[in-house]
Amino acid sequence: MTMRRSGRVPARGRTALAVLAVPVLLAGALGSAGPAGATKPPHLMVNPYAGARVYVNPEWSARAAAEPGGGAIAGQPTAVWLDRIAAIEGTDGAMGLRDHLDAAVAQRADLVQVTLYNLPSRDCGRPLPQGELSIDELDRYRTEFVDPTVEILAAPHYAGLRIVVFVEPNSLPNLVVNTSPRHTATWACDQVLARGTYPDGIGYALSRLGALPNVYPYLDISHHGELGWPEDSGPMTALLHQAATSAGSTVANVHGFVANTANYSPLHEEWFQADDVVNGYPVYQSRWVDWNPFVDEVPYARHMRELLVGAGFSARASLLVDTSRNGWGGPNRPTGPAPATGDLNEYVDRSRIDRRTHITNWCNQAGSGLGERPAVDPEPGIDAYVWVKPPGESDGTGVSRDVGQPYEPMCDPNYNPPGGSFRITGALPGGPPFRQWFPAHFRQLLANAWPPL
Repeated sequence: MTMRRSGRVPARGRTALAVLAVPVLLAGALGSAGPAGATKPPHLMVNPYAGARVYVNPEWSARAAAEPGGGAIAGQPTAVWLDRIAAIEGTDGAMGLRDHLDAAVAQRADLVQVTLYNLPSRDCGRPLPQGELSIDELDRYRTEFVDPTVEILAAPHYAGLRIVVFVEPNSLPNLVVNTSPRHTATWACDQVLARGTYPDGIGYALSRLGALPNVYPYLDISHHGELGWPEDSGPMTALLHQAATSAGSTVANVHGFVANTANYSPLHEEWFQADDVVNGYPVYQSRWVDWNPFVDEVPYARHMRELLVGAGFSARASLLVDTSRNGWGGPNRPTGPAPATGDLNEYVDRSRIDRRTHITNWCNQAGSGLGERPAVDPEPGIDAYVWVKPPGESDGTGVSRDVGQPYEPMCDPNYNPPGGSFRITGALPGGPPFRQWFPAHFRQLLANAWPPL
């Protein structure tokens, strides 16, 4: 009998990535030095992070350094997010893509991380799709967002940089978990799926990016708490293949996959596994695990890579995990398993490192901490831990519907879903709009970092 889920609404031998401890000062001191970086054809490198000095975003670094204790991580590399057309050139005094690439050259960096995040009807699973492009503006996405981005990346001045591009995270998973006949389906996701908007947009981006010899495109594979179940990982594999072979692209344009993007799932649950047995009942039947074969991120990521290679992606495909906010340290971190003599749910809740109230909660999570610092070859099967999400940047606002930004219920700690089935969102109060600086969250991430700072 197949049970339906109820909830659908330690690293070894790591080598730290080479980073600049004081990137803002170094960028100013080095001036306009010529391009540095790999001299061999970059796509011959299975792991582009190997031996790389990774670009430190001076804008994020300055905000981090200004917070109490933030100097301890201000030199870590984070991705540059392009989440609207204007971000390509820069707005309101913020750096544009050229500015970041020039700064990377000045830092003598080898590798820059960029996130493309502007699909039409973006985040279709939310009550109101986010982003600036409507569902019928796929042409604008191609000509006003992807094409100008590729034109900048292709400039000869940046040929010595390895450029890792995270292509439209958190998009294709919506077409698995938020489409009919699921009870979480939204009208927007059904429309996006019917029109092929996301696969076509991603395919076009891959076809353009894959033509550049120093660009490494990565596709998002979500996290175990969203797609760990076989009835989800199978359709996700098919969607990824569809996207990689749409709009003139081929699977050869995909260098690898990234898991846990901007999410909070721990690398390893140290104190319990899905097949543990408590009083005759396996842990996978618990409320938290909910029949998921995976309880943590690295085993899920390895499994997804196997499925994707089996579907036709390269056997050399690289695998990354975003560890920017999945540490869950601090006083509430368990130091051992709970006694396996009592209630099944109590055993899991007292043993688990992930302290969220629900595995799919995603907005400005209370109790979360910085995860493993960026590192190359941290454990078997993982090419790098990366910080795709810059720690301290908000996931969205649940403060008020009157702040001029979309109100996001899952960012409101007091949100009560329709029908009275209260689900605690776990969001910190006072979160500002998406990508704005959230000091309270950043300070919590520092305090709860694991490994500790």
